[in-house]
Amino acid sequence: MTLRAPFPWFGGKSRVAPLVWEAFGNVTNYVEPFFGSGAVLLARPHEPRIETINDADCYVANFWRAVQADPDAVAFHCDWPVNEADLSARHQWLVDQAAWRQRMTEDPEHYDARIAGWWVWGACAWIGSGWCDPAGARVSLSNAGQGVNRQLPHLGDAGKGATASSPTSATRDDESDRQLPHAGNAGRGVHRKLPHAGDAGRGVRTNGVGAKLPDLGGRGEGQAHTMRGVHSERGEAGGVYTWMRALADRLRRVRVACGDWSRVCTPSVTHRHGLTAVFLDPPYGEGALDYAAGGNSDTTLTASVREWAIANGSNPAMRIALCGYEGQHVMPESWRCVPWKAHGGYGGGRGTQADANSYRERVWLSPHCIGERQTSLFVGAA
Repeated sequence: MTLRAPFPWFGGKSRVAPLVWEAFGNVTNYVEPFFGSGAVLLARPHEPRIETINDADCYVANFWRAVQADPDAVAFHCDWPVNEADLSARHQWLVDQAAWRQRMTEDPEHYDARIAGWWVWGACAWIGSGWCDPAGARVSLSNAGQGVNRQLPHLGDAGKGATASSPTSATRDDESDRQLPHAGNAGRGVHRKLPHAGDAGRGVRTNGVGAKLPDLGGRGEGQAHTMRGVHSERGEAGGVYTWMRALADRLRRVRVACGDWSRVCTPSVTHRHGLTAVFLDPPYGEGALDYAAGGNSDTTLTASVREWAIANGSNPAMRIALCGYEGQHVMPESWRCVPWKAHGGYGGGRGTQADANSYRERVWLSPHCIGERQTSLFVGAA
């Protein structure tokens, strides 16, 4: 089965995951320093072995830690109707948790299930960038929607949310092709966005049209309503509990780090456990800090990751995949470059920059990856 993260993620790598695993093979040790929605790890076709993941975003790392440790509690806190007031209040409360963010980077076992549930609930309702960004402006209902990070939930298709509008969009880890409605003026300002109401107004995708729930081998939808635990009184959310439990099963033995990417690329992580694969998907180093625009402003991060990959690529005990745009990385001739097409950028249609960027995706494979089996992932390529 293939699991998916229950939240949208811009720059997700679900489409290239099969090619990556063909190149890696069934390695003993797997490391993913920029985890995000975890599309590659979750698509692994082999029995999990030694696996380490990391994300510098405390909210992302906390979500995976909390799901791993207490999936029912995360499901309970994310099962909540979407409304503008709650979205604003929870956003502000979450960005105010400075002490919690500090502890996340210092304690490898720390997590907070309520923060995880509220974060994933909001990630599914929020439109655009800025969700839980501590650097953003404070949100106030008095600013009438005009604040820097003032985002209103998206009501989608008749209150069911954009994730319910397509049989496939709810399964995509980047949600990049969903079209967002224009709420009109109606006294609320031009292009004012309303909340994405998810599944019948409940935010996180559960049992609605197009929701793809994992096959749990006897723990599936047929038993969902008897498996919701002590919190079953809140909504008909069997799918959320089932989904979180399936993710917890997959992550049972995964080490979840929170901090700088280099902390999980030291010899103690990558050189002591036999044949090791490292999947590198740093935020692309060009443009503004906006995945929809195609990158981030920190070009030094991208360069550091590339340098580490080149320095370790000749090690016969390592198989490395590095993601980026065409021309972004100048790699040794011994590395193989494979083009592939991503989903279009967030809200991107034909002719947009996001659409153009989707054709620029490349993955560079180190010399000791398994040999060429596929030369292109472009749609319609020979």
